[in-house]
Amino acid sequence: MRLENKAVLITGGGSGIGRAAALVMARERARLAIADIDADGGQETVRLVREQGGAAVFVATDVSQAQAAAGLVERVVAEYGRLDCAFNNAGIEGELARTADITEADFDRIIAVNLKGVWLCLKYEIQQMLRQGGGAIVNTASAAGLVGTHSMSVYGASKHGVVGLTKSAAVEYAGKGIRINAVCPSVINTPMADRTFAKFPKFERGIKNMNPSHRLGEAAEVAEAVAWLCSDAASFVTGAALPIDGGFTAQ
Repeated sequence: MRLENKAVLITGGGSGIGRAAALVMARERARLAIADIDADGGQETVRLVREQGGAAVFVATDVSQAQAAAGLVERVVAEYGRLDCAFNNAGIEGELARTADITEADFDRIIAVNLKGVWLCLKYEIQQMLRQGGGAIVNTASAAGLVGTHSMSVYGASKHGVVGLTKSAAVEYAGKGIRINAVCPSVINTPMADRTFAKFPKFERGIKNMNPSHRLGEAAEVAEAVAWLCSDAASFVTGAALPIDGGFTAQ
C-alpha cells in the first residue's frame, strides 16, 4: 500500500488519465480529492472509487482561475488535514491546425488551462507543502512537450512549458522536501483522443504507424507511473520528465 492514508489531489479526475490515476491510487489506499470542471464526470469517478472501498470527495474546479485553484487546495486540507500528493492533470487538446491557422482564442484557451492551470495549482500546492514539511507533485505534460509535433504547435508549447515549469520548481524546492515531476504520455486511449479521432479519422492510424509500439497507450499505464512518482519508492526522483510513449520520443 504505497500511498496508504496519503491525501492526494487529482485535477482533471473526471475521465481518462485522471480517473485511471484515481482508481490506481485508491487501490493503494490513498484518500482522494477529485477535481474537474465536469461535475458529472468527477462525481462518477468518486462513485467508482467508493465502489472499490476507497475514500474520495469531488470539488468542481476551473484550474485556470486563481481563486478556484487556491480554494481547491484549501478544501483538500479541510477534508483530510494535509496535502501529501498532487497530480496536476487537467488539460485540453485544442484544435489540430498549423501554426498560422490557429486562432488567438484557441491559443489563449489552451495556454490558460494547460500551462497557467498547472502553475496556479503548483503555486498553492507548494505553499501548503511548505507549511507541512514536504510532499510530492506530478504534472501531466506530453510527448508533445519533448518534441515538435505537426499541427499541434500551441498544445506542444503549453506542454513544453509544463516541462520547464516542472524542472525549475523541482530545483527550487528539492531542499524543502517537495518532489516535482512530470509524465509525458504520447496519445493515450481516452475520451480526449476519441474527440480528436472523430474529427480527423486518419489521425489515429497515423499515430499508431509512427509509434514503435504500433498502438495507443492506455490510461492505466500512465496512472501506474504517476502512483509510483507520488510514492516514497521514488524518493530520489525530482525534476524528471518521464516519457510514457511506447518509444515515440526515442526515435
